[in-house]
Formats: sequence, C-alpha cells, structure tokens
Amino acid sequence: MTELLIVLGVVVFSVALRSFNHRMFRKLGALGILAATFLAFYLPTESVLAGVCGLMLWFMLPWVELLTRVRHVRLPVRRPLEQQPPPGHSRFPALTELTEEVEAAGFEYVADTGWDWDGMNQFYRLFQHEGEKAEAAISLSEQDGVGWVSLSVTSRLDDGRIIRTTDIPFSSPMKIAPDVLMRQKPHSESFEDLLESHRDWLRALKVEDLVVKEKAEALVSLIEKETGQQIRHNLDAGLIEPGETAETVRYSWRGLFYLYFQLVKDMVRMC
Repeated sequence: MTELLIVLGVVVFSVALRSFNHRMFRKLGALGILAATFLAFYLPTESVLAGVCGLMLWFMLPWVELLTRVRHVRLPVRRPLEQQPPPGHSRFPALTELTEEVEAAGFEYVADTGWDWDGMNQFYRLFQHEGEKAEAAISLSEQDGVGWVSLSVTSRLDDGRIIRTTDIPFSSPMKIAPDVLMRQKPHSESFEDLLESHRDWLRALKVEDLVVKEKAEALVSLIEKETGQQIRHNLDAGLIEPGETAETVRYSWRGLFYLYFQLVKDMVRMC
C-alpha cells in the first residue's frame, strides 16, 4: 500500500508540474512521470532491471502505431496540387488571423492550393514578397481527423537550392532532399518572429542570388517538383519502397526504424 501511495504521489506532483506553461516545469513533470513508471515496476520487485524495463515501455509505444497503421499506409508518388477553397472556420479557425499576420509583414496572397489522398488532406495558402524575394505558406495538415497548422518562409537560389524556416515542431517523417536546407523554429511567437529568424539565417549563410517566381502557376509547380524530389530521394535511401501499384509508395522496414527514431526524438524534445 505504501508503494502505491508513493507512485500516486509522484504522478500527481508530475501532472501538476505539466500544467504550468513554463518549459522547465513541463520537462520536470515529464521526468516525474518517467520516475513514477520506474517506481511502479521497481518497488514491488525491488529490481532495478524491472524498473528499467518499465521505463522502456514508453519508448516502445510508437511501434504500436507504426506496425498497426503506418506500415499499411500507401502514399502517392505524385502529389499534384489543385486549387482548393479555404477550410471552414470549424476546421481552421486561425486562418484569417494568420493571413492578416503574413500580409502585415508585406507578403501578397498568391493562391489557395493543396491535395487530398485516402483520408489525408494538405492545404496551403501561399504568399510572396517581391522585396524580400521570399515565399510564405500557411499550412493545414489533416489525417484521420487530426490536424496541425504550420507557418513557413522560403527563399530560393538561382542554382535550385531552397532555404526554409518553419515553426512546425515535428521532425520530418522522411529525409529532406539534399538541395533543401530547413531549420525549425517551433517556439516562434508570431509570423514576424519567424520571418526575422529566417532573415538572420540568410545573413549567417551569406546567400546571394535569390530569385522569386511571380506567377502562381510557377510557384505551385515548384512545390510539386520539390515533393517529387523528396519522394525520389527517400526511394534511393531505401526508406520507402514501391507499393502494390506504380502510383503508390509505402514505408520499408528501414523507413519504419527511421520514423521510430524521429518519433522518439520528438517525444524527448517536446516532453
């Protein structure tokens, strides 16, 4: 009974820490939950090995999703973007506010576009800034009723390389193509903050010869080309393999292990 009370006490204290907005308290709360898991297995057995095995269960949880769902997902080889109406307020309540932020920074609206595939939806609202020679995108990704929003700023060099800063907090589920440099700034407080981070990065890289595509069709075509290059890069790396048809690909076993370590990295970083 004493052991149960100790574990419950640690859990309650850890959950209380997780309720704070400060990152340090939240991380301490996550460590407390791990400590409670260790104690739940250690105290009844008095075995450190049992406690460590209990901890490892947290890190094995991603395999449930990987083996039951991700392994069976089929992705399109080509993802042609089509003009889309903006999602309704119930799906994307922050779209108007984010659009105003981007336009306040001097970017001009270009197009609403995206693609749909087997329960997955990707919506983009694209912008350009001729003076900055940069593009911006508001993105809504939806899969099986779960959605997440991200902002990005992209600069293109005349040799085809791409430099992108995004606030998406998750690691990429696939390897980024070699000609794409991407930096994540998940704690950006606003679009202006993200844009300033992108400018700082460009200055640090000392890049020159930035180009801007003036027509919406050209910008959409570049995004489709970039997606195709990423698919080919991951096919070459062995992370994905052809599906049952020529139009689809799926994660290979090597790709599942790659995705697992990406998920674990996110678990550690976001706890």
